[in-house]
Amino acid sequence: MENLPIWVSIILLGLIEGITEFLPISSTGHLLIPQNLGWLPRQSDLFAIVIQSGAVLAVVAVFAERLKHLASTLRERETRDYLAKLALAFFVTSLGGICIKKLDIELPVSVTPVAWATFIGAFVIFGVEFWRKGHPGEPDVSWSIAVAVGLAQILAAIFPGTSRSGASILIAMALGAARPTATEFSFLLGVPTLMAAGAFQIFLTVQDGQGGGEDWAMVALGTVVSAISAFIVVKWLIHFVQSHSFNGFAWYRLIMGSALLVYIAVQANAEAGVTD
Repeated sequence: MENLPIWVSIILLGLIEGITEFLPISSTGHLLIPQNLGWLPRQSDLFAIVIQSGAVLAVVAVFAERLKHLASTLRERETRDYLAKLALAFFVTSLGGICIKKLDIELPVSVTPVAWATFIGAFVIFGVEFWRKGHPGEPDVSWSIAVAVGLAQILAAIFPGTSRSGASILIAMALGAARPTATEFSFLLGVPTLMAAGAFQIFLTVQDGQGGGEDWAMVALGTVVSAISAFIVVKWLIHFVQSHSFNGFAWYRLIMGSALLVYIAVQANAEAGVTD
């Protein structure tokens, strides 16, 4: 598939990002898999982060009425509390991101950790769904949930395959938030989180003088495709969580993770045989 025209590859990567960004299956992991296995040509870290902004635009569009309501009711205590909790979660995530950068922590980019995170994540979803079965949850986000969601986003950033949206939604549910409440909070938090990550990566790229080597037309194409596909997925998921659990995604992760682990083992045995 590496022989595909570059614009086709970019469209495919944009679709992968847009479809998976807000589903509890990890967009980063799904972007790494086809590139690391040689199915699609590798793209820069800048590309991967910037096309996430397309998914962010989709959230802004889908939640336009909700955002307008928040903006028009700033004088109400309930609105101020909600925005403060979003700010707190974002602060926690930002602080964690700065620590990762300062400590120069190398984030895994190979398929193996993605496979394990995908596999283990399935049981986390099953566990939370079992734990919360029969408990609809609270319609409000507590301060402790806001902190936990911020920490969950850090965990997802360190371990590709974890899923930012999945980790943040599940921890909120585990701590008592209703599924729709947890989903909305995660999606809205994704706006500043992903935009900040994209802006920071662009700043670093320009600062290092590497921006000239990036094909910005292809980055723009991937971003547009990501936005369109994410818009469709987010609208669907908002309705889905009203009456469905996330167990279907857990089964998907279980099958995907198992398949990847088997593939990795077969490849390792084949390489060992060649060496012998």
